[in-house]
Amino acid sequence: MRFCLLILLTALFTAVQAQEKIQDFSLPSALGNHAPFKLSEARGKFVALHFLLKTECPFCIRHTHEYLENSSEMDQVIHVFIKPDTEEEIREWAENLEQTDFPIYRDAEANLAKRLDIPGGYPFHGQLVHYPALILINPEGREVYRYIGKNNRDRLPFKEFKAMMDNMSE
Repeated sequence: MRFCLLILLTALFTAVQAQEKIQDFSLPSALGNHAPFKLSEARGKFVALHFLLKTECPFCIRHTHEYLENSSEMDQVIHVFIKPDTEEEIREWAENLEQTDFPIYRDAEANLAKRLDIPGGYPFHGQLVHYPALILINPEGREVYRYIGKNNRDRLPFKEFKAMMDNMSE
């Protein structure tokens, strides 16, 4: 079973590597406590883009906490948490986080989510929003993994993310 999974992951990784590099982008810090994130400045490391839902979402908070608590285990990965809300809405949302000195970035009008083909149309709090997603970009700037949640509870658990990263480095 593990051998089959490894073959599947290798085939997927090879197919995705053939894709063009993701065009450079920059996201402002939503809380004003960090410099803007610029993809080209992260070359040489993996970048995990965590697309969080618009407005209040307790599952987004849990997901963010889970990755922040465990991210020190993986210094080869930069985790980028992205919300499409206004700065004021993100500040209110961030008040529910225990650790507030980490960067949350703002994707105004979900422009980056649209550009990276994160599907929209998920009904949430009376709005249609983009689905929760995680996109992993390799050190060369190519997408190597994509997880699109089916609903606001459906997120890639950190343990599965770590196992995937461990398999990529074997």
